[in-house]
Amino acid sequence: MQGIFKAFRLHSIDGVVTRKIESIQLDSLSPGNVIIKVAFSSINYKDALASKGLNNVVREWPRISGIDLTGIVVESHDLRFSPGDEVLVNGCGIGVDHDGGHAEYARVNADWVMKLPSGLTLLDAATIGVAGYTAGLSLDLMELNGLNTQGGPILVTGATGGVATIAIDMLSQRGYQVTAMSGKPNETAYLKNLGASEVIGRISPESSFKPLEKAQWAGAIDSVGGYTLSWLTRVMQTSGIIAAFGNAGGAELDTTVVPFILRGIRLIGINANSPMNIREKIWKKIANEYRPTHLKEIASIIGIEKLAHHLDLTLAGKSKGRIVIDMTK
Repeated sequence: MQGIFKAFRLHSIDGVVTRKIESIQLDSLSPGNVIIKVAFSSINYKDALASKGLNNVVREWPRISGIDLTGIVVESHDLRFSPGDEVLVNGCGIGVDHDGGHAEYARVNADWVMKLPSGLTLLDAATIGVAGYTAGLSLDLMELNGLNTQGGPILVTGATGGVATIAIDMLSQRGYQVTAMSGKPNETAYLKNLGASEVIGRISPESSFKPLEKAQWAGAIDSVGGYTLSWLTRVMQTSGIIAAFGNAGGAELDTTVVPFILRGIRLIGINANSPMNIREKIWKKIANEYRPTHLKEIASIIGIEKLAHHLDLTLAGKSKGRIVIDMTK
């Protein structure tokens, strides 16, 4: 095993967060009973927040960022895993409370590790990552609540984001009619290539407020929150289903009970830090019936030296799709 390796590490001194690529040793990593040679990691919005010390995402320093990773086990003190196993780790506190995937090696708790689902490569799984898992979990819970391809169009907000791009891909290949909502009109062709049949602009926060408005959508996958989610509650069809997991547009929700009692809409909260049995179920679906078909178009692959730049782009809302870090370079 390599004695010294590269890691993207965050430090906080007197409340000022700095970040740099460092050469560290295994003993510098958070404790764990499985050591993984990281093949790929990715950038998620939480990583971008952490890299600037925002929202109290990271509370103990220094910290290696990266809330997901894929790679190969090199050492395990847990009988469930052996050297050579291809694995993935998503969430479970890595990159936040525990050193994460933005390094050439990771040391984690075996309970957080999952063997790579059959049919996926390490690059596939990293491109999907926490974002794609969130999209898959959203779709699964929506379908459990009655969503089907005959019910009407599905709206995906924040459409160029990591979760949204994979959600558009999954929904369209599954047979749903997808409308993408984006504030980036120059990305219309990109979103239609992923499977959106229509692309619309963002709604205005000054849009009129009525308890109910014209019913439009059978379902919605929302990464925005705030006034966008409030608007969604008013424009869902009868028995419409919203999967909500983001707050890029704000954490407040201004609505009434009217859409819930007159149209019977369902608002489902999505928490991607699921128990392992749920993770395995959803990842199996992602590798099979939910499998995205445009991962190459969704992924932009970079080296660790470009990580800081792309974290800043993500925080500024100027990235699209999934930014994947190749840790083997």
